Amino acid sequence: MNVEDLDIGDVVYAANTINDDGTIPDGIEGSILAEAGTRGVITLIGHVEEEPTRTVFLVRFEDKDMNLGNPVGCWVEDLMVEPKLITALI
Repeated sequence: MNVEDLDIGDVVYAANTINDDGTIPDGIEGSILAEAGTRGVITLIGHVEEEPTRTVFLVRFEDKDMNLGNPVGCWVEDLMVEPKLITALI
């Protein structure tokens, strides 16, 4: 399954660390919104007026206590359907 096939209420994961790019009201530019691999839920799917062919997803990511945070606008490339398995060398 691809991110493009998902719908509102589906679970996704941050593909990379997502930082505030300065567009979040009252946010701090550069602050981390979701670490890579953080689980979230899609709350809205839409398009940006300037780029109507590009899909944007509003996602609420979990914090360390499993509480959902504020919605974050994400592009398809910011998200993944399955969490990446991290393997450590011992």
